[in-house]
Amino acid sequence: MQVSVKWLHDYIDFTETAEELADKLTMAGIPVENVIRADEGLDKVVTGRIEKIEVHPDSDHMVITSMNVGAAEPVQIVTGAQNVREGQIVPVAMIGAKLPNGQKISKGKLRGVQSNGMLCSAEELKMDVTALPKEQTEGIYILPEDTPVGIPASSVLGLDDVVLEFELTANRGDCFSVLGLVREVAILTGNEPKWPVIEVNEDDAAKASDMIRIGIQAEDLCSRFSARVLKNVKIGPSPKWMQQRLEGAGIRAINNVVDVTNFVMVELGQPMHAYDYDQIAGHSLTARRAVEGENLHTLDDSERLARGNELVIADSEKPAGLAGVMGGLESEVTDSTTAIVLEAACFNGASIRRTSRACGLHSEASGRFERGTDVTATIRALDRAAQLLQEMGACTVTQGVVDVYPVAKEPVHVTFTAEQINSRLGTEIPAERMIEILEKLYFKVSPQEGGVYSVEVPSWRNDVTFMEDLCEEIARIHGFDNIASTTPRGNVTQGGQKPLQAFADRVKLALTHMGMCEEVSFSFTSPEIFDKMELPEDSSLRKAIPIMNPLTDEFPLVRTTLLGSVLENAVRNLSRKNEDIKIYDVAPVFYPKALPLTELPREVVKVAGFMTGRRNPVGWSNDSAPIDFYDAKGIVEDLLEMLEISRYQVEAGEYTAMHPGKTALFKKGKEVIAAVGELHPKVAENFGITKKAYVFEMDLLTLLKYTVAKNSCTALPRYPGISRDLAMLVDENVSAAEIERTIARNGGKFFAGVTLFDVYQGKQIAAGKKSMAFSIQFQSNDKTLTDAEADEGFQGILEAVQKEFDAELRG
Repeated sequence: MQVSVKWLHDYIDFTETAEELADKLTMAGIPVENVIRADEGLDKVVTGRIEKIEVHPDSDHMVITSMNVGAAEPVQIVTGAQNVREGQIVPVAMIGAKLPNGQKISKGKLRGVQSNGMLCSAEELKMDVTALPKEQTEGIYILPEDTPVGIPASSVLGLDDVVLEFELTANRGDCFSVLGLVREVAILTGNEPKWPVIEVNEDDAAKASDMIRIGIQAEDLCSRFSARVLKNVKIGPSPKWMQQRLEGAGIRAINNVVDVTNFVMVELGQPMHAYDYDQIAGHSLTARRAVEGENLHTLDDSERLARGNELVIADSEKPAGLAGVMGGLESEVTDSTTAIVLEAACFNGASIRRTSRACGLHSEASGRFERGTDVTATIRALDRAAQLLQEMGACTVTQGVVDVYPVAKEPVHVTFTAEQINSRLGTEIPAERMIEILEKLYFKVSPQEGGVYSVEVPSWRNDVTFMEDLCEEIARIHGFDNIASTTPRGNVTQGGQKPLQAFADRVKLALTHMGMCEEVSFSFTSPEIFDKMELPEDSSLRKAIPIMNPLTDEFPLVRTTLLGSVLENAVRNLSRKNEDIKIYDVAPVFYPKALPLTELPREVVKVAGFMTGRRNPVGWSNDSAPIDFYDAKGIVEDLLEMLEISRYQVEAGEYTAMHPGKTALFKKGKEVIAAVGELHPKVAENFGITKKAYVFEMDLLTLLKYTVAKNSCTALPRYPGISRDLAMLVDENVSAAEIERTIARNGGKFFAGVTLFDVYQGKQIAAGKKSMAFSIQFQSNDKTLTDAEADEGFQGILEAVQKEFDAELRG
């Protein structure tokens, strides 16, 4: 927000310079970002009268002027402008001036004739040429005939102002108005404000209530809706002083009606809107939720389809405006308007913010509603607007105000003691000083028993609800620089990560050490990702939570699978010719218990990875062999080993987005702890991945459950072990994991481990069969085993595999 110092001076006198005032406001928690001087570069530009014009002897387009600039002698200036005439008053840049456009004025000769200055155009003075008539934008800028000679041109042009640009925090909605800032200036400078006297003369016999009906259907989004009706409206330009005040606030003047609504918005902090009365269907306005699919035709001549959660002001047929954001085009005030309805309302800030973001529209009004407005100020704003238009002779005012105020706002009361305030601030401010500060900020303070004070909060201070808020008010006015710095005291506890967070870091470190790169992704997805991953229509992964206000329309859902995010990032890398990829992500996915949400979803942290391209970096000593299934499987096995997860089984299986014939499931009992496999060819095609790729996914909490909580050490065996090899023919569908489980169950008390070391299918093996060879170890911690003891365990294994798998032993 920005406000001119002149506008502040309209309501309060102060002697501080703009810079000094900016410092005081900033130190009081009303930060001023910039001090902008409108007259920068105009310090040596004065008004001058053209006393005489002579033809230039050596030029057919230049003339020699004799200028009266208030000095003892006239000043000779040569100009090429064609619109100058004797007797005109114009801006004159004297020798030494440096104009706003950077041009320096110095003595010189033009075609042999001395020139001691320059006559200035609007563009050279950096005036807003869009607000000027065409004749004033071409050639020298002509000032009014009654303009005094020799005075600073900035004062005549309205450029002798200073603008304060504020960077206000969202909680100080009351300071998004001139009068709110005046309250702050008053207490900081010790001067009394001169509040505007708001009086309106209802000089039209018609009653507003007979001409317009208003209502509220969405009371949770609109707490008050007020309106006035003005007749005999005459559309025209607003007074120059009002245009200058609006310009200082960064608002362009349009016409008297629009300018007045903008002026009142900045002055009082209450946004308003004016409707053409004759364009309101049914002469009724209602604050209601938009109907999904309803057309919203706004003042920027854009048409939008309502989503159904926007608040609109609607007449009896259609929306007449997007509440708190922008009015409707059909009810816009035009040159032919003869009667208007002035609307002032109080809307729910969160609703306006969502609508503004969803529509991509931000206005001065929406910014104020988002921060909260004073619900008690609507009628005052209507009266002020009617008063200003009436003073311009631009309307007559009908009788009364139509006001819908379902639930009146109750005053907020907060209690405090001086001891509480001083204890929190570390100060010794007397109670009398605290009361003085609060009362000057228009809080009503009433003493209670036991040194307790009850404070009634002004209606415009929506940010004050607790005793701590009063602490802030007292501290900022007392002066933060007047509060001594102290070292905080208290019991300090050491922070730390939760076990799952620490475990996630451990997993990331392990994968990074294995040559993989971590990616970072958003927790958002889209239905198209589910389609690309070939998820069945009834898949639980499709039951994703919709986002009410997504960052973009491309990602309207909260993700249920991490593989989709990994694949998207992989495609992004491949499209940039980064074809050797080893990436992983450790991030949450979200599973709702029901849709629409009735309780918080279940958040599960997953680990997912993607691999494609060459196995080794490009180099003269490295081969160019591509990554295969066993590289990805090795990554998972190495990770489990580093996490000290053992005694799992690896089986062929099926998993989301993976090739059903080239997928391995790592299991502990019946629970899957990891899945790794080649990317399904159809999924790869859907994502535009043309080379073979491999993916894996794990549940972090499941991994944590099976990792070793405490490390333990076991002495190395003192006695040698005995190894037996077992080679057998089994059906080709039998997995090594099944056989290994059987061997472990039947190996006896000296069984120490089993390793598959050969698998063969070929000419010497019958169709539908395969040869598998295992190395089985037997060992005792107490003695040296005999062959007989090892043979006893081996015999049990033989009988079991023959029985369970119909295995045929090979010699």
